[in-house]
Amino acid sequence: MPEVYIAAGSNVEPEKHLALAARELSRAFPGTRFSPWYRNRAVGFEGEDFINFVAGFTTDVLLEQVIERLQAIEGLCGRARAAPRWAPRSMDLDMLLYGQSVLQTATLRLPRPDLLKRAYMLGPLADLDPGLRHPTEGVTIGELWRRFDQAAHPLTRVAPPPPAP
Repeated sequence: MPEVYIAAGSNVEPEKHLALAARELSRAFPGTRFSPWYRNRAVGFEGEDFINFVAGFTTDVLLEQVIERLQAIEGLCGRARAAPRWAPRSMDLDMLLYGQSVLQTATLRLPRPDLLKRAYMLGPLADLDPGLRHPTEGVTIGELWRRFDQAAHPLTRVAPPPPAP
């Protein structure tokens, strides 16, 4: 079964939407693990800061079905499918890795190319699984994070809200 890693981010009521996404990911994929949560500035547009985390889980669910479930969770968080790409959002769930799969389609590239460019993806993934080997780089996620220009892309760790009763 592949180990799947998902980046989650929100800058519209982020604590509320990320807590909901975390609950739904845990329901959809039992045993889901979560990185610490981080605050960072918006990338690609002016806007409120984002809060992000990375989730990881093992599943026998096919890639297409995982993506469908992620889109359903985004919808529960108020994300419209036709929302502009570089704009505030209530929820963004991005597939980073699906096992060691390497693929490129019209709508998906794995491993996600942004993973090596975005601190808010790479840093939390390094917290969650530093020994994981990147499928195309041939080194661990921890090593990629050590090489990353962290000072140019600061992350501030934040505490997730307590679980809902």
